[in-house]
Amino acid sequence: MEQLNNIIDLALAEDISHGDVTSETLIPAGLQGKASILVKAGGVLAGGEIARRVFLKVGPSLKVEVLIEDGARVRPGDIVATVSGRVPSILKAERVALNFLQRLSGIASETARYVAETRGFEVSIKDTRKTTPGLRLLEKYAVRLGGGQSHRFRLGDDILIKDNHIAALRVLGMGLKDIVAKAKQNAPKGLKIEVEVGTIQEALDAFEGGADVVMLDNMNPDEMHRVVSLKPSHVKVEASGGVTLANVRRVVEAGVDIISIGALTHSPKALDISLELEPQTLKLV
Repeated sequence: MEQLNNIIDLALAEDISHGDVTSETLIPAGLQGKASILVKAGGVLAGGEIARRVFLKVGPSLKVEVLIEDGARVRPGDIVATVSGRVPSILKAERVALNFLQRLSGIASETARYVAETRGFEVSIKDTRKTTPGLRLLEKYAVRLGGGQSHRFRLGDDILIKDNHIAALRVLGMGLKDIVAKAKQNAPKGLKIEVEVGTIQEALDAFEGGADVVMLDNMNPDEMHRVVSLKPSHVKVEASGGVTLANVRRVVEAGVDIISIGALTHSPKALDISLELEPQTLKLV
């Protein structure tokens, strides 16, 4: 995939455009060996194929064997992959490969924790567009591996009327029902209309205006439950803002259909993964 290759090329250019002076200064060019990529914390793996491509971009003659598939649960001590060949090439690719693995596995693992809290309920955990610039494709892929779903990938995917859209149009004398009606009239065929609201009354106005999805921004679970009890059967209700692992179960129990969580991609803790050379395999050729 061209976009994936471009992402990898940019990451490598950022890290090794001036070479790896430490390895080039100290490590003989002919030193061969094997390294293992080890998991040091439990979670969900994501990015194995991307890491493999990084190593092969740096050292086409390297042998990379991915031992655990993306989406699998991993535990401390698990070996994700092995890399064999020229040690200078392994070391040159190490940090970029691990950055992808750690970041994406962190996202997948965090998503899985939220999904686990929804078991027994028909509710979707979704990401947002709060992604690292340039890495949205990979980060949303990691969300899916953790059991989550994608909200919008780009601004052209469905219509989401947010607070600033509403503020701008209110100056022109438009109420929320008018704004939704205008969106439905002008929207490209097949796109859903979603509206962000902050009060129960705004939710009712969005229902009356014909919204397909109503996003409840930073409402508490009691308010959410009230909105759900009043919604037309064909309308989906989404909770967004202020949702954490500590309160997500209460949000689920309020009866919403969707929970969107920016923290899945903007602030997950990276999964602890390292690369370790196997000394007994090292030899100078």
